[in-house]
Amino acid sequence: MRIYRFISMFMVFLILSTPTYARELPDGEWTPVAEGIDYQEFDALSPSPNHAYVARMDRNDLDVTLESSIPHGGLYGSLETVSGMADHAEQAINYWGSTFVTPTWGARNDVVVAINGSYFDFDTKIMTGGMINSGWYAKRFEDCGGFTGFGWNSSRVPFIGENDKHKPDKNIVVFPVTGATMEISTVNVPRVLDKLALFTPQYAESTLTSDNGVEVLVELTRPAMLLPEPNVYARGYVREIKIGDGDTIIPFDHVVLSAKGALTETLLANVSVGAEVRISQELTSAKSGNCDTPLALDWTKTYASVQGHYYFLKNGVVKAYDDDPNAIVRNPRTAIAYNDQYVFFIVVDGRDPLVSVGMTIEELGVFARDTLGALYAVAQEGGGSSTMVVNGEVMNNVYCNNVYCMYNYRSILPLVSKQTTPKLLSEQAQSLKTPYADDYQRWVANGMLMVVVQPPAFTSTFTVTQQVTLTQTSYVYTGPG
Repeated sequence: MRIYRFISMFMVFLILSTPTYARELPDGEWTPVAEGIDYQEFDALSPSPNHAYVARMDRNDLDVTLESSIPHGGLYGSLETVSGMADHAEQAINYWGSTFVTPTWGARNDVVVAINGSYFDFDTKIMTGGMINSGWYAKRFEDCGGFTGFGWNSSRVPFIGENDKHKPDKNIVVFPVTGATMEISTVNVPRVLDKLALFTPQYAESTLTSDNGVEVLVELTRPAMLLPEPNVYARGYVREIKIGDGDTIIPFDHVVLSAKGALTETLLANVSVGAEVRISQELTSAKSGNCDTPLALDWTKTYASVQGHYYFLKNGVVKAYDDDPNAIVRNPRTAIAYNDQYVFFIVVDGRDPLVSVGMTIEELGVFARDTLGALYAVAQEGGGSSTMVVNGEVMNNVYCNNVYCMYNYRSILPLVSKQTTPKLLSEQAQSLKTPYADDYQRWVANGMLMVVVQPPAFTSTFTVTQQVTLTQTSYVYTGPG
């Protein structure tokens, strides 16, 4: 069972209406929407007209944290609206505040604010770049890709990454019983020949693999986090070994080690039901533009992260990206910013000459620095994807962001869709000539959340037993724990 499937999975059919919540908020001041989280709308911004929606989270309030959000179908080719992801993340189990000594599964999310995250491929529907979800390193950032994105670690420290790479000897599975190690070649992507694949609960319901390999189900005592060997690691215990039987179901606190080809014999030689397994992963940071120049940035125990695009505010200095045509056009924008006290979620509407024209990246940086007092900021996917949800209500004008509002083609703000299947729009389909009557949020691949952490109702205990049942093609753990 996936992390987000601890609550019933269902789609909410959102009606076309203007939420009363937005009108109840006072203008021109920060309004608490939860303990430690405030919200404010800004207008009369330069360039005029412009309208921005901002939520801020107090970094010093221990009862709130940041989390990433994932579509209901997982990372493998699934999309969903921002409000949909926020809805099914409500009361989902997280790992915030847990330790290696006293692991706890049971703290719950009370989702307060949600925004859209990174770009995605329109054909595969797979997100661009990497992602960390509730401590799980769910999707790898691209090696030497030039940029990673926003991160939030378990010590409540936000950061923005630049370049990175994965060293083979630092991303491994250790088998204490045999003393052997194996390199983790891929994480949450389809299995390939002669490469050890790691699947986490964020991937999908199951591994989606064929029967021509070996899969080892491992129950973990903590998420498979970025934990560099040899001093820190995610400890687990083998619960099942499947030979010639793929498509393994992935429970919420388990991973699957999967191999086909030459590595199957190596994997089988080092596992037994009930045996300990240790997973160590590391992301080595480097400076933008030079993957060989180290950057003093530690990703260890990062709790939540999504890929960003423009790192436009760094230590109070705005970078304009003048050589990028997408950066110098006024568009709807989504960004994450922070200073010593707050983390800010920012959404700016656009494509409406009477209400909000949008911002360039430079203008967004000036707003984040001079109006909000932020020191660092990074952009997420903008345009029609830009969406701000507060306590379940869509606050911004997702209609105009998608349809390019012009005079008669105007809607009551804000409106959302009643669609139940993804409908990806081309730029031509979004044009003024083809306005959509069913105003809606665009489907996206991930997002970021501000959540109030509700204490766990229980503390897990973890025991190991050697009682097992063996079958011809599968070794199955049947003891308690």
